[in-house]
Amino acid sequence: MNKRIRIVVSGPRGKMGRETVNMVLNTDSFQLVGLLDKEIKELGDSRLEKCPVYTDADKCFHETKPDVLIDFSVAEASFHYGRIALERGVRTIIGTTGLDKGQLEELEELSQRTKTACIVAPNFALGAILMMKFSQMAAKIFQSVEIIEMHHEEKRDSPSGTAIKTAELILAEGNVGVGEEGGEKEKIKGARGADFHGIQIHSVRLPGLVAHQQVIFGSEGETLTIRHDSFNRKSFMTGLKMAIFASLNLEGYVYGLENLIL
Repeated sequence: MNKRIRIVVSGPRGKMGRETVNMVLNTDSFQLVGLLDKEIKELGDSRLEKCPVYTDADKCFHETKPDVLIDFSVAEASFHYGRIALERGVRTIIGTTGLDKGQLEELEELSQRTKTACIVAPNFALGAILMMKFSQMAAKIFQSVEIIEMHHEEKRDSPSGTAIKTAELILAEGNVGVGEEGGEKEKIKGARGADFHGIQIHSVRLPGLVAHQQVIFGSEGETLTIRHDSFNRKSFMTGLKMAIFASLNLEGYVYGLENLIL
């Protein structure tokens, strides 16, 4: 494709949204043609003075005619924007987590019906993708596992989409069991974390964190810890760029960046 890829970013005032806007502005093959937000506010970036901001997704896509929508808003808005984009034939990349199963299934159906790319990725960091795949490999050998995910204090959903996706990949191996009842008792409810089909997931939310996860496997006499750390949001941009280019040749739905790069 010789022309620049026309991109709309939704959620531009959020931390991931701002990082995405900056990446698009600094990539020669991309052109930022519009921003989608719940309200029009000054974004504090002189480079965006001529970039239109919309609160109406349908109007945004009609007037800017984007090739790709990148969404880092919130779950409710993400689903709304995604549906309108796919109905208009706009390739859609969603990094927002917290969408429920029914919403994801509706986006998948719409993507397949319109033959329009829809990529939903809980994480765009390449190291995080490898962490999930390595965990899936380890699940072929180890039967006991727990996940600890740690994020900044402003993250709205827990467990994280990455933790849930990791657990799904591990469970797909069919080797991880809950184990025998040991008479365990929680003195404080939630002390053992959330039970996701037999896998305990623990969520930490603290200032100073960005996105971190460790997957701990245990067996007799040994443990295996697979850990990934994102220390700043630039770590997500390489994978996001890959998703943008991949969407140009995709007609349908993909959940998880690993399906595009591994």
